[in-house]
Amino acid sequence: MVTPGTQLLGTLRKTDAPMTVALVVPCYNEADRLDDAALLGLVDRVADLSLILVNDGSKDATEERLSELAQARPRRITTFSLPENRGKAEAVRQGLMEALRGPADILGYFDADLATPTSEIIRLMDAIRDTGVAVVMGSRVSRLGSQIDRSTFRHYVGRVFASAASVLLQANVYDTQCGAKLFRRTPTFQAAVEEPFLSRWAFDVELLGRLLVGGKTAPGLAVTDFLELPLIAWREVAGSKLTARAMSRTLRDLGTIGLDLSRRRRVRRNIAER
Repeated sequence: MVTPGTQLLGTLRKTDAPMTVALVVPCYNEADRLDDAALLGLVDRVADLSLILVNDGSKDATEERLSELAQARPRRITTFSLPENRGKAEAVRQGLMEALRGPADILGYFDADLATPTSEIIRLMDAIRDTGVAVVMGSRVSRLGSQIDRSTFRHYVGRVFASAASVLLQANVYDTQCGAKLFRRTPTFQAAVEEPFLSRWAFDVELLGRLLVGGKTAPGLAVTDFLELPLIAWREVAGSKLTARAMSRTLRDLGTIGLDLSRRRRVRRNIAER
């Protein structure tokens, strides 16, 4: 996997064909945190972008807020609600499945709290459009010239998590958990999201693993099909659903994911040997 700073965007292969984008925004009890102006401004600024807002069984006024956004930009913003809280993993997956039923060439997701600001989401869209890679991931690399506002505790937990994830993925990845990722529509991506994720929070690792390994109906992507783009700005937003308990569960889930990826690798080997 291409890690931050190892390859310049200008050296990657380019594509000139116009591409439409559909981005999923999972929402759970976000009524007080949704930034209507920023979300509307995003679709107004990017003409071929649509948003799919998923209400993950919220108990507050999130569904009403999402409906108002959809009414403000019909055909550009759509929304649907899960009947009960299923967790971010399933909310994202259901949103991506909905996006795959449409015509978008590029699909992805970002967090409703806009920890990754809309200006950075546009940078990610530009990166995947301007290169031949299949996956572009935001990466929270604190460095000179960037504004990455993240607690010390979460930073170091994230480093431990990323190290373990790199072993499972058999790829050098700096940041699997940044909530902003974009994907080209490919058979491998479609196959990767058809099956529910095993982990409620570490689904990013599962998804990347499925893309790298492949499945029964599609081969895996090459490591060079992935790009981590260091973000210029990212901020930790108060009210995150990822508690310390959830973070510890996420670390434990890596074991389950590792066993599943081993099984998938065996399947691919058996297919290759036939």
